[in-house]
Amino acid sequence: MSGTTQLLRLPAVIAAVGLKKSMIYNLIREGKFAKPVVLNARVVAWRQEDVNAFIASRSVAGGAA
Repeated sequence: MSGTTQLLRLPAVIAAVGLKKSMIYNLIREGKFAKPVVLNARVVAWRQEDVNAFIASRSVAGGAA
């Protein structure tokens, strides 16, 4: 495997997708956003490729409308 997976904490995810924390968690509950990776009892993060895939899917959907 040539690369490593970059993990993003919530502030970086918010900045990348332009959504508030509550909306991100609503989308997770609806199955429309990637679930976070649990790092320990109080820390979660998201895989950068999952966040990028969400952004790409929104770009395609927005362009088609």
